[in-house]
Amino acid sequence: MTEDSPRIPKYYDVKRNLLELTKSLPAGAALPPERTLAVRFETSRTTVRQALTELVVEGRLLRIQGKGTFVAQPKVAQVLQLTSYTGDLRSVGLEPDTKILEINYVTADETLARLLGINPGGRVLRIHRLRLANGEPMSIDTTHLSARRFSRLRRELEVHSSLYETLHNAYNVELTDAEEVIETVLATPYDAQVLGVDVGLPMLLLTRHAFDAEGNPVEWAQSLYRGDRYKFVTRLRRPPEGGAGPPATAPPVPPDGGVRRPGGRG
Repeated sequence: MTEDSPRIPKYYDVKRNLLELTKSLPAGAALPPERTLAVRFETSRTTVRQALTELVVEGRLLRIQGKGTFVAQPKVAQVLQLTSYTGDLRSVGLEPDTKILEINYVTADETLARLLGINPGGRVLRIHRLRLANGEPMSIDTTHLSARRFSRLRRELEVHSSLYETLHNAYNVELTDAEEVIETVLATPYDAQVLGVDVGLPMLLLTRHAFDAEGNPVEWAQSLYRGDRYKFVTRLRRPPEGGAGPPATAPPVPPDGGVRRPGGRG
């Protein structure tokens, strides 16, 4: 290290050592107490606690009050593709479940009308759902669809939990194209209560604008994923020489918001 090199904080060095330690332990294994780790790494318990806290926030460790700190389950790796939540989880050996938090109708403003290809003032079906994996809350979804085009959808979803399967089976609609934008946000008190996480936990907010085979807009949705339990995977391909491909455009957010997050951003 040269004199001009940035100094590595002690806690970060401890954090790297802890990561190496967890690689040799199975999910659910308990870590040694803070006091033991402080002696092992020749540092203070405060420094060890800071390193552990960062790893908990990142989803690599799990802290249980009164019991200790444990190696967390691996994050769910979701490939960015047009498949259903149900199919995605079952493909990695997890059992999906969906709880409908609210289904209601809202009036489309100009922005939402443009996104769904309907007239301003038209009725929009808004579906607010909690997604679970093996009984553990994972994400909050808010989906908007044309109520006129999918007139029976509200009743259909009371029987079938998968939205995409219902669109296919009941309406012969296949989603073939979509634009997605991923942002980072922090969990609001509402998010924390619904998902069972700490307020301020880093979250992944995914906005999707999806179309059918004829190019007609089908849904505009926002999904809020736990940053400690999820990671997204995509495959990139270099564009043809001399072409950079079309510029990305972020789907706009309707004024009334997408994901319903009382006490936080829309």
